[in-house]
Amino acid sequence: MMREISEYYHKQPEPIRSCLLGMRDIILKHDSEIVEAWKYRMPMFMYKGKMFCYLWIRRNEPVPYLGIVNGKLVNDPDLIQEKRARMKILLIDPGRDIPVRKIRRILTAAMGI
Repeated sequence: MMREISEYYHKQPEPIRSCLLGMRDIILKHDSEIVEAWKYRMPMFMYKGKMFCYLWIRRNEPVPYLGIVNGKLVNDPDLIQEKRARMKILLIDPGRDIPVRKIRRILTAAMGI
C-alpha cells in the first residue's frame, strides 16, 4: 500500500507534487485518528475507520484538490459541489502557499458530521 501511495505522489510534476505532499502532511497532523490508505487508486484518509477525505488532481486542468467524502454535509463557502452527489472539493493553486487555516477549518467541520 505505501509503495502505491509513494508512487502516486512522486510521479506528479512540480509544483503539484510539493503541493500534494504538503496537504498530506497537514491532513495527517490534523488529528491522530486520521490515517492514510490507498483506495480507488488514490490517497484516501480515514477517520475513525471511515473514508474521510482524499487528494486528487482535476482532469481538465492540472490543479490538485482536497476532496471531502461527505462534503455535501459541510457548509463552507470554499468547498465546490460541482456534479458530485456526495463529495465537495477544495481546489488548491499549486503556485501559491497552501491555505493551511482554510484546510484545517474544513477538516474540523468535516470531522463533526
